[in-house]
Amino acid sequence: MNERQPLRRWAIGVALCLSVGVVGSAGGDASPLLSEALEARVTQSDQRLPVERFYAYRDYQPVWTDAASVAALIAGLNELAQDGLNPDHYEAGALMGAFERSQAAGTAAQVAFELQASQALLQALDDLNRGQLNPRQLSSQWDGERPSRGYSMARVVEAVNQMDMAAVLDQARPDSPAYRQLKAAYADFQSRASQSSVPYLDRRDASLQLGDQHDDVLTLRRRLTHWGESHLLAANPEAYPQIGAAAPDQRQFDASLAAAVKRFQRRHLLEDDGVVGEQTRRALNVPLSSRVEQLKVNLERARWMGAQPDAAPNVWVDLAGYRLHYTRPNGEHWQTRVIVGSPQRATPMIQSAITHLTVNPSWTIPPTILREDVLPRVREDVGYLADENIQIVDFSGNPVDAGTVDWQRPGNIMLRQVAGSANPLGRVVVRFPNNHMIYLHDTPAQGLFQQHRRALSSGCVRVEGVTQFAQLLLQDTGSSAQLTRLMASSDSDRQVNLPQRVPIALHYLTAWPNAEGEVEFRPDIYGHDADVESALNQSLRLSG
Repeated sequence: MNERQPLRRWAIGVALCLSVGVVGSAGGDASPLLSEALEARVTQSDQRLPVERFYAYRDYQPVWTDAASVAALIAGLNELAQDGLNPDHYEAGALMGAFERSQAAGTAAQVAFELQASQALLQALDDLNRGQLNPRQLSSQWDGERPSRGYSMARVVEAVNQMDMAAVLDQARPDSPAYRQLKAAYADFQSRASQSSVPYLDRRDASLQLGDQHDDVLTLRRRLTHWGESHLLAANPEAYPQIGAAAPDQRQFDASLAAAVKRFQRRHLLEDDGVVGEQTRRALNVPLSSRVEQLKVNLERARWMGAQPDAAPNVWVDLAGYRLHYTRPNGEHWQTRVIVGSPQRATPMIQSAITHLTVNPSWTIPPTILREDVLPRVREDVGYLADENIQIVDFSGNPVDAGTVDWQRPGNIMLRQVAGSANPLGRVVVRFPNNHMIYLHDTPAQGLFQQHRRALSSGCVRVEGVTQFAQLLLQDTGSSAQLTRLMASSDSDRQVNLPQRVPIALHYLTAWPNAEGEVEFRPDIYGHDADVESALNQSLRLSG
């Protein structure tokens, strides 16, 4: 090999300098020369993409050497539109022209096109696999690493060798039922959004409900049919006079219509009472084109989630859906309702691992709550502290007399509420490292879990049935600790380490499949959708 090196370098130099007269093709005289030139250029390509690994699996042989292979690549890139990705981001429309020009311009131009085409494919696979945008650069509310590439380059190259671009994309596309359901809904809503327009349901003084008879009921049927309830509009009997059938009154709010309204309400996190009030009316009037954009945004978020762990146990919190999901080591799925941060104090997206529990916690009041909520009350009446069992301590934990504190400028003190039934953290806290001091916890305000929309906390996540959840974590990680006994103890702030860390992720998803496989549309409580939508539509590339 060493003896051939000078000759090889000379050949590469000649190949890169030639501008006409040498046309590479599979099996042609120029193929070895083109391969040599390609290998020299690969190491100079965009190192953010695994270009060198791609060609190493092909022994540095070029791929896009004829119009058929380029056409197959373009067709594959165009299929990305089904995933909410824009083929123009990968210059799909310009590739064939670039290929034809390179064929007339010599080896250097052919190598340049070869790399351009492969980089377009690899960028598309990267975007499809882990998202076009880097969420860490898009939002300060993202606390976690961007997913690593989760596809096999060997299998990608195997599919490329067969020119099976559908199989190439399938190697990178997230392989989860939820992603497939989102993708199917995206296609469905695109199709229905392109159909003829449907009248909107006008504002009313009174709600529409079972038993009503009104022209607005017919409009309601049309809106729900537009949303996919295809059985609500009867055929026109005048079209079939020989049958002599009488059509049901479409202006009548009957039981089947009420059932359809309830299904719609459940898909939009509304109270499923079958009554069309103002909130339901507004949701019905949302243009389907807006739902198409919402689905595109959440397909991107689904790609940010990366490959979901097969190993159990693991936990994920669906912030916009107000639920916690726990997969136990035996595969059993446990879930419960949660309360998340209000729009003013949003819960961030976090990827971490649960490390320990705090039993009978005291609560050190966080700076924001201290400044905005507690201090104004103390300034009105310092007795508020005693009424709420709140202690004053310095940063070393030493008690401080309330009479010595200037409550206009309290200085270096902390307020700590002792453990007990009135403590906002309840009896158990579930902790995991993160940069926002967020944790899961109990709450004395159990009635709030009955609300349909539960963005009510100061940022941390309140968990219904958290004591059962904590006991499952202890049991499933092999801990011998008995939660009931610890809770009955007079000891406060008892830290209980889990023998093994349990992965946890807090995700924000405003469109997501429910247990029945229907995609729910949730309110964008934190206003994040617009930033993601804008970045996707502008082809903003936040790579990292």
